[in-house]
Amino acid sequence: MEKIKLTEYAHGAGCGCKIAPQVLQNILQTDAVVFRSDKLIVGNESKDDAAVYDMGNGRLLISTTDFFTPIVNDPYDFGRIAATNALSDVYAMGGHPFMALAVLGFPVDKLPIEVAQQILNGARAVCNEAKVVLAGGHSIDSPEPIFGLSVNGEVSKEHLKTNNAVQEGDLLYLTKPIGVGILATAEKRGVLKEEHVGLAVKYMTELNQIGAKFGQLKEVHAMTDVTGFGIAGHLIEMLDNKFSAEIYWSKLPFINGLQHYLDTNIIPDATYRNWNGYGAEVEWGAGVPIMDAFKLLPDPQTSGGLLVSVDPAAQATFEAMLINIGYASFAQPIGHIKARGTKSVSVIL
Repeated sequence: MEKIKLTEYAHGAGCGCKIAPQVLQNILQTDAVVFRSDKLIVGNESKDDAAVYDMGNGRLLISTTDFFTPIVNDPYDFGRIAATNALSDVYAMGGHPFMALAVLGFPVDKLPIEVAQQILNGARAVCNEAKVVLAGGHSIDSPEPIFGLSVNGEVSKEHLKTNNAVQEGDLLYLTKPIGVGILATAEKRGVLKEEHVGLAVKYMTELNQIGAKFGQLKEVHAMTDVTGFGIAGHLIEMLDNKFSAEIYWSKLPFINGLQHYLDTNIIPDATYRNWNGYGAEVEWGAGVPIMDAFKLLPDPQTSGGLLVSVDPAAQATFEAMLINIGYASFAQPIGHIKARGTKSVSVIL
């Protein structure tokens, strides 16, 4: 089969094709009468990662759907990334995914059917790794490739984590480095350095299963995964207009080698969209490289890491746990939660 470059068939890339936050908020507004259920614990009223329904006996059902256009050229890797990203929504709420359905849009008049088969095989590989049943799905003929999963998971009521339960003084941790949006853009534009080939895929296909462990810790107050709105955007969602946060620029984990792309302005279009949406809520401290920060904090991540808000009294034990399970490079806070100020996020050196 002829080598296919999937990104040439898509106007966006991965989570970078998400609708802008302010536009999405307008879409969700309605005067229509909506059926309510006392068993729905998390729904549209919040900006959380998934919906949560009380099944009784202390068990909660976590349900989510996540799909997007190709962020890489290889179909198999696209399937792996999309599946990893969709499962992450369940892990981000402290749960265990157990069943998924595939969501496939495919331009049957433009691409060979074998490409769709490879996409699905990539998703199957990730679901096998996560011990999740890929039980079926739905497909349509669409102008560009789209793929993702609808995922069901479960969690006990006492282990559920939401993204907006931060407390003043909490320390913030991030479990993957930032920068996959930039590397994906470099690949799409044909300027990705040889030493960076496959690096973004490596991070985007790492399952966030650690979230289920975090869910069992009372010291973890809130959690979310960092995706299309960038770390600044998802942090602002966590603050929920009730708190502010300080981010330590020198402690943020970035993928090695990004400076070349920053200097040559290889950044996703969605970076500007993100910044236009929430840039007014961010302020800079002395010494912060503002131009680099502007390009990295709104960088749209696809299948990014978990952003975790932790009781400061548990810092030592939480960091020891990260080290013990192989996350030593992320065992330091990247910021903290503070009382509400004039801006949502302050970036200090």
